[in-house]
Amino acid sequence: MKKALKIAIYSGDIPSTTFIERLIAGLSTKGCDLYLFGYRKKKVSYSKSISVFAYKNNKLDKALHLITYSFLLLLFKHKEKQHLDKILKTQSKNGLLDKVKCYPVLWHKPDVFHVQWAKGLGDWMWVQEFGMKLVLSLRGAHINYSPIANLELAAMYRQHFPQVDGFHAVSHAIAKEASKYGAPADRIKVIYSGLPEFESQVDAAIKADKDVLDLELGTSTPLQIISVGRPHWKKGYTYALDACHILKQAGFSFKYTIIGGSNAIELIYQVHDLNLQDEVCLSKQQPFETVKEMMQNADILLLPSVEEGIANVVLEAMALGTLVLSANCGGMAEVITDSQNGFLVPVRQSEAIANAVTQIATLSLERKLEILKSAQNTIADQHTENQMTSRMIRLYQEVLN
Repeated sequence: MKKALKIAIYSGDIPSTTFIERLIAGLSTKGCDLYLFGYRKKKVSYSKSISVFAYKNNKLDKALHLITYSFLLLLFKHKEKQHLDKILKTQSKNGLLDKVKCYPVLWHKPDVFHVQWAKGLGDWMWVQEFGMKLVLSLRGAHINYSPIANLELAAMYRQHFPQVDGFHAVSHAIAKEASKYGAPADRIKVIYSGLPEFESQVDAAIKADKDVLDLELGTSTPLQIISVGRPHWKKGYTYALDACHILKQAGFSFKYTIIGGSNAIELIYQVHDLNLQDEVCLSKQQPFETVKEMMQNADILLLPSVEEGIANVVLEAMALGTLVLSANCGGMAEVITDSQNGFLVPVRQSEAIANAVTQIATLSLERKLEILKSAQNTIADQHTENQMTSRMIRLYQEVLN
């Protein structure tokens, strides 16, 4: 019988983001033994093939975690513990929390240690000293702009990227950026984020009554526009709000909701300054299921970002049957073909956003259906959970061989 791969998926937090949790769940169905290390934010029920070695964020639990693994390593892997302690001391990472994080990994020693966030790479280069293969995911902000703003981070990438065994890039654009910091091109595999199998919302709509169809596809007034994401400068909300001002000046009827923007002082001030209080809602963060429902009820999902890898919220919207209007940033053009399965506008172009919104509002029902169906075909062709996990398994096998 072929031995199951032992794969550690490390993001630092348990549970992690929705898409990392989907990767974990998907890999567990592919005959892998999954190991999760790190800080447990809350209790999660996983399948039997997923083992969790986590600590809670209190001194007692961390102390017990450290004592347990220190004792095991002293008894059965004394020389390896000595070697790891020497490495950590050399790197000035030999504090108690460093050992709490590292000792369980050394004891369980997975075949592949897959780091999900590039900024944390420096903490885990040591796993290669003990025969574990090191894989790094290349995602959005950690590659696009963080090393530009942080020269020490850029230097860390240049130091360590050439030694990483394999890279998972969420887009070709991200892969190109990582190459600037020394990531060997032949070790980078572009693996798009995947969504679970879904029932086509568009097919269901086609079968519905005409009145219901009109309501679902956005012939109602005012036009409902939604954005989802933290109020960070890279999300480009200031350009979206300027576009809202243009639309209001033109007498266009709309409602724009930014989920996650409720406490953003700059956005609150801009809404007030542009007199958009009646048109714009800055909403607090919402549970994932609520966000999905709000996206499904919206006419347009707007992504005005300056930088992205491939925005997961766009994939969700396309799968749910919501028209997408996105800035042409990062890897978004790898998903959206303008006017075919969504709409693309140049970055930082408020007038282009406003023009695209008015264009979308005048589309015929038949044309909307064509675009929505094309969007869902894009998801089915290149963004399924099964595709993502199968390609990730191939990446692991390649680095091991």
